[in-house]
Amino acid sequence: MQWITRERPKIDRLACPWLILGFVDPSAEILYVPADQVLATAERLGAIPFDVAGVEFSHYGAECTFAYILKKYHLTDPALHALAPIVRGADTDNHALAAQAAGLWAISAGLAHNITDDQQLLQQGRVLYDALYTWAQRLQGQPHTQQPEEQLLMRAYAAHLERTQAPHAPPPAWATQLRELIQDHLDTNLSLRLTEAADALQVNPTYLSREFARYFDNLSFGEYIRKLRIDKALQLLDTMAYSMGEIAYITGFSDQSHFARIFKQHTGQSPAAYRRKRPRG
Repeated sequence: MQWITRERPKIDRLACPWLILGFVDPSAEILYVPADQVLATAERLGAIPFDVAGVEFSHYGAECTFAYILKKYHLTDPALHALAPIVRGADTDNHALAAQAAGLWAISAGLAHNITDDQQLLQQGRVLYDALYTWAQRLQGQPHTQQPEEQLLMRAYAAHLERTQAPHAPPPAWATQLRELIQDHLDTNLSLRLTEAADALQVNPTYLSREFARYFDNLSFGEYIRKLRIDKALQLLDTMAYSMGEIAYITGFSDQSHFARIFKQHTGQSPAAYRRKRPRG
C-alpha cells in the first residue's frame, strides 16, 4: 500500500513511516509530495494520506499522527508508547513532555538541513528511530556513567558545584535582559511566549525553560507571566476606568471568561467580587 504526505519531513513525517514500515505494513511505499498536491495525488493513486489536515491519519487534539497510528492498529508495545511523547514533544516544540524531545528535534532538523532528497532522509530517519526504539526497549535505565568510579566522580563534582555557587550570586545576563523584556511587554497584553523570549535573548528555549524558575520567584515561565497578568488586573480593578472585558484584553487573556477563571484560581474570588469589595474613596 502507498502512504503519502507532505515533502521535507522532520519529525512526525519520519516517525510515522518508520512506525508503518516496522509495525503496520512492511511492504508500504512512502511518498512525499508538495503540500498542495497530497490529497489529489492520494486520490489518483489510491494512497493513504497522513499527517495533513482533514484526513484520518492526522493530529487529534494534542496528539500527533504517530499516536493515532498506535491507537488505530492497537499497537501495545511499551517501547512504542515510550516514543510517543518524545515524538509529540519534538513535533510540537513542547520539549517539557520528554527529556529526549529537544534532542530528537535537534537531530531531525540537522538531518533535514543536510539531506535534500526526502527518500534518503527517510532512510536516515529510520536508522534514527531504530536506535531510539532500542533505547526505549532496553536502555532507558542505563546511565551514561556506568562504572562506580565514574558515578562517584560525578556526584563529587555536583557537590562541589553546589558548595561553590554563591547563594546570592548575581543573576546571569540573560535573566536581567529577560526581566526587562517582560517589563516591556506589560503594556502590550503580556503576549510574550517562551520561544520568542529565547529567540530574542539568543538562548536555547529548553535551557531557558529549565533555568527560569531559579531567577523568577521559583515560578515557571507560564506561571510568572500569569502572576504578572493578575497583578496588573488587580491594579486596573482598583479603578473604575475599565470594564471587565477591557481588563481581560489589556492583561492578555483570550476573553472575559478566561480572565475570570484564572483570576479566581489565583485570588479565590471573581474579578467582580474583588471590585465590589475594594475600598471606595
